[in-house]
Amino acid sequence: MTELYDTHAHFEPGDDIAAILERARSAGVGRIMAVGGSPELNASALKARAAGCAAVAVGYDRDQALRELPPLDCDGADAVGEIGLDYHYSPETREAQLRHFASQLEIAKDCGKPVVIHTRDADDDTLGVLREIPSRGVIHCFTGSPRFCRGLLDLGFMISISGIVTFRLADNVRESALVIPDERILIETDSPYLAPIPKRGSRNEPANLAHTAKFLADLRKTPLEEFAALTSANAERMLCTGC
Repeated sequence: MTELYDTHAHFEPGDDIAAILERARSAGVGRIMAVGGSPELNASALKARAAGCAAVAVGYDRDQALRELPPLDCDGADAVGEIGLDYHYSPETREAQLRHFASQLEIAKDCGKPVVIHTRDADDDTLGVLREIPSRGVIHCFTGSPRFCRGLLDLGFMISISGIVTFRLADNVRESALVIPDERILIETDSPYLAPIPKRGSRNEPANLAHTAKFLADLRKTPLEEFAALTSANAERMLCTGC
């Protein structure tokens, strides 16, 4: 079977990266993008790539909006991320998040890199900023409505679906997953968070992507081999600078 591509995995200090990657390979996950979001996570992502991850994203996420940060060095990265907006947990920092998000998009544009975007409870602002600063890349761990999904697709983004799609109350994610064209859908774990059913409640890792892939292939009525091939090809195309 075609190997799966986990387009979003975080690695934390102290993780046994070699063991995580070996379990992933045994489960049919052959490629992984290690994703940062803070100085600490960026360092771990770079370490994971050195250990065998296929790609790496570095950036400063919405939780860094009020921090004093060193300049972001994206020269050695494949993408800038994760970045974005989250008003679910931190609505009081909205203005700071907006400025910070815009600055990260400008850095990505200057570096010629795709972006990895997080958005939660910030649909209108996310679309507004992306209309002002045209970008390319992926909206990761999508949890919005089909309408929001279509708005992001209209801007040219790929949409990545995580294990949330398997959760009982995630009807909106399942509905959105059916809106995404074959050439624009990606899959991810967002590990170590959001383990899919039947692993929910445990620490997530890339090996669990197989459960999400099977669920989505069945949902979209696509043979698993075909779904694995198209999502892996989409990931490669998303990361291809100049494509």
